[in-house]
Amino acid sequence: MKLVVGLGNPGRKYAETRHNIGWMVLAELKQRYGKTQPKEKFHGELVEAEVGGEQVLLLAPHTFMNRSGQSVLAARDFYKLSEDELLIVCDDFSLPLTKLRIRPGGSSGGQKGLADIVCRLGHDQFPRLRMGIGPVPENWDPAGFVLGKFAKEEREDVSALVTAACEAVTVWTLEGMDACMNQFNGDPAP
Repeated sequence: MKLVVGLGNPGRKYAETRHNIGWMVLAELKQRYGKTQPKEKFHGELVEAEVGGEQVLLLAPHTFMNRSGQSVLAARDFYKLSEDELLIVCDDFSLPLTKLRIRPGGSSGGQKGLADIVCRLGHDQFPRLRMGIGPVPENWDPAGFVLGKFAKEEREDVSALVTAACEAVTVWTLEGMDACMNQFNGDPAP
């Protein structure tokens, strides 16, 4: 069993913002692979899915970004999952739009949701898929940037990025971390 967690903020105000791109990926994964209706569980929304015969849980924490670890810890502990069975999908404004970066562990890089997950789990050795939403324009506050919506001219790139991220999750689920890193850590998404 795998647990894929897409980070974002609940509420209409945050829908389709850069910070919620993790939720956009979950929505696409639900369409592709979902087997159950969403359930309120673990301080979030949980959907059971199946990817190539592998059971995958899709979790969208409803705790707001800065407290994502509460939801992740509850789900991980309930299902008794190891860290390599967990994948966090989140935004990264230090990566250019359309760029993916998957890693088996490492620092939060300033991403508040990842920082809370690191704090709650007590370590940073869990897989994460970072999705480029940057760069932050000069003289912009990064917090305002990530909470802003994508521009009309960015929508095609965002759609391609979400599609590429779903493919990365599929490869991670079926073939593992090394195969996923080899395939998706190179050039920007098509």
